[in-house]
Amino acid sequence: MNTPSPLVIAVDGPAASGKGTIAKALANHYGLPFMDTGKLYRACGLAVRLAGHDPYDADAATEAARQIDTRLLDDADLMSALNSDYASIVSSHPGVRAALFETQQTFARQPGGAVLDGRDIGTVIAPDAPAKLFVTAAPEIRAQRRHAEQAARGAPHTLADVLADIRARDARDSGRSAAPLLRAPDAALLDTSNLSIGAAVAAAIALVESAVQRGGR
Repeated sequence: MNTPSPLVIAVDGPAASGKGTIAKALANHYGLPFMDTGKLYRACGLAVRLAGHDPYDADAATEAARQIDTRLLDDADLMSALNSDYASIVSSHPGVRAALFETQQTFARQPGGAVLDGRDIGTVIAPDAPAKLFVTAAPEIRAQRRHAEQAARGAPHTLADVLADIRARDARDSGRSAAPLLRAPDAALLDTSNLSIGAAVAAAIALVESAVQRGGR
């Protein structure tokens, strides 16, 4: 009797595409542990900020990643717009990505499987994951979502500012030399531009089920 292989679900995509919401819902649906890998980079960015370093300083950012303080994962400033910029910048350094690689890969290799969301899960962290999704949406839609989130926290940014930031982050994430944001060749594309949260989650579950069936799990 064959033992079922672990169900590892890789969820990648740009900022505010809905990948985090979808990944969490998939983890709940399948009863799997979940990791938001973006929070690791946000914690690294926050550590760099708190230390007064320049996020473009690769050595300082790499050292922060090597000594990541997990308490920062619950810091109230982790999800701020400023810290998002720091996270995007520090994540472009190869040393930072190398420092956080083992943490993410160990999580992905749990015996029962796992769900991870980020920007290089299906291409670098878990390239052999049996189910991969690339979640995206139009930049204007993503900017509207992020603007609404920030407005709810009282952030004073305009929609135009948020859209400019989204485009800048897309350029950094896709253009970096270390693990750029790419859709894995075997990742199913899920465009959430015109989908409600419920519809997007349902579509994601259907895509995972299809991948599992193809893999004979």
